[in-house]
Amino acid sequence: MTTTEWITDIALLLIVFRQLREGRLDHKTFLIPLGIVAYVAHSYLSTIPTGGNDLVLIGALVGVGAALGILGGIYTRIRAVDRHLLIKAGAVSATLWVLGMSARMAFQLWTEHWGGADDVARFSMTHHITSDQAWVAAFVLMALTEVVTRLATIYARSRSRAVTGATVRATA
Repeated sequence: MTTTEWITDIALLLIVFRQLREGRLDHKTFLIPLGIVAYVAHSYLSTIPTGGNDLVLIGALVGVGAALGILGGIYTRIRAVDRHLLIKAGAVSATLWVLGMSARMAFQLWTEHWGGADDVARFSMTHHITSDQAWVAAFVLMALTEVVTRLATIYARSRSRAVTGATVRATA
């Protein structure tokens, strides 16, 4: 893994660890993670291979990313205090985030340093995955999907929380 990859992965992990402390839900909550994944997508996603079973691999990992992201968003606490929304990632949310990040990092380390490249090549041949770019696209899109679905879930929940809070204040 390159230094840039380590920095990017650590930055994404720190975002959730920062949310283990309750803080205000604001534009930074959404913009910083989206900026990081946009950078990663721009840097590593040069093409999306469509040959063989490449799209099956990509779709499977995107599905895993979506599941992790939605669950992470559901298990993030959002509460209204005065006119502000506060957010706090719970243990489940943080665990899911770390699980997704760790799985991607472990796979990359395994293939680059621990002899997994031959196993991945055999798996790819057996299952008609046409190139290593399919694996890159699958993992980058998994991360992108995890971040976007987590943020979308938090946003949707925050909007319903804001509406509920406004309704309660209006009736009081």
